[in-house]
Amino acid sequence: MMPRVLIVAGSDSGGGAGIQADIKTVTMLGGHAMTAITAITAQNTLGVQAVAALSPDMVRQQMASVVADLGVDSVKIGMLGGADIAAAVADELSGGRYGGAIVLDPVMVASSGAVLADAATIAAFERLARLSALVIPNLPELAALCGRDTLAADEVATAARDYAAAIGTPLLVKGGHAEGAIVVDRLIGPAGEILCWEAPRIDTRHSHGTGCTLASAIAEGLARGLALPQAIERARIFVRVALREAPGLGAGHGPMGHARVRLDVAAAAPTLNQVTLPMTDHAATLAFYRGLGLIPIVASGERYARFESAGGTTLSIEAAQEIGGAPLVFLEVADVDAAVAQARAAGVAIEEARDRPWGWREARLHDPSGNAVCLYQAGENRRFPPWRL
Repeated sequence: MMPRVLIVAGSDSGGGAGIQADIKTVTMLGGHAMTAITAITAQNTLGVQAVAALSPDMVRQQMASVVADLGVDSVKIGMLGGADIAAAVADELSGGRYGGAIVLDPVMVASSGAVLADAATIAAFERLARLSALVIPNLPELAALCGRDTLAADEVATAARDYAAAIGTPLLVKGGHAEGAIVVDRLIGPAGEILCWEAPRIDTRHSHGTGCTLASAIAEGLARGLALPQAIERARIFVRVALREAPGLGAGHGPMGHARVRLDVAAAAPTLNQVTLPMTDHAATLAFYRGLGLIPIVASGERYARFESAGGTTLSIEAAQEIGGAPLVFLEVADVDAAVAQARAAGVAIEEARDRPWGWREARLHDPSGNAVCLYQAGENRRFPPWRL
């Protein structure tokens, strides 16, 4: 069944964050998005000009209507618009009809700096946090949850651990607000850090809606049965590719490029995302595929070139002598080591997975007819390697 994600959040008239970003994210990842709108905002890339909250009863009725008919596999909670709404949402979720896959994004301050929640609402988040499977604050929000104005860098891990212990729920502490060229996101539980992810900071002002997008992507992954670390890893790739694909709209913090994230995030089953063809004439072959409308994204002298299609799939050409003169088919998987284990359990002969210099982890094999196949995982490096043109 298609994963069913209920989004409880506010509307963004500029389409960059809130309900609009949530729906785009869940849809692009293959889920069915449903909504309980908490507030209407007048906003654009320059900031929030006005906020009008809906009644708590209306918010709760939206939730009840959805779960009674369509069913819910996970819930994403974003901007609530007031303490009364937070209490109503908590009351509704306490009924047990919404499962345990609840992701709380404690939206308090927009990227522009506009305050979207008052002190009473911030206090009400604790009850929601206790009902959740994951809470994903940024650094200012973590400080607010802990009753602090700010947190020093060396205080973050301890504060997150203590808060996780108090609510009985792990936190994914987002590192985007920290200084430095590397962004570190930490999954922290009552006993301390569980996992962390590091990646180079993407230099763009078009980052509106990153928190909403990350939370919705995690909720979609949990709805389809992924374990929490897998759901987070997949969601982070989605966010980073959407940041790279930002269309550049607006004069301020513009929206991300959700619509361009197509095949970058591996599905549960292997996906045909890349084919490498042998070539004997580099210039002629390069001109041929450019003439068909494919976009060159990687070039390596006369030895290799890679093209991208409008849908996100890639095609490579490589000197025939380097790949044995035969095509090589690449099947993208979410976890190549797990895919290798599954193949071997089915009696398929396949080599060990290994990291490659071009940023992929892959394992190669041949089908019964001798055709070369590669199982691989690459994340954003498939379309955005460091040497992309």
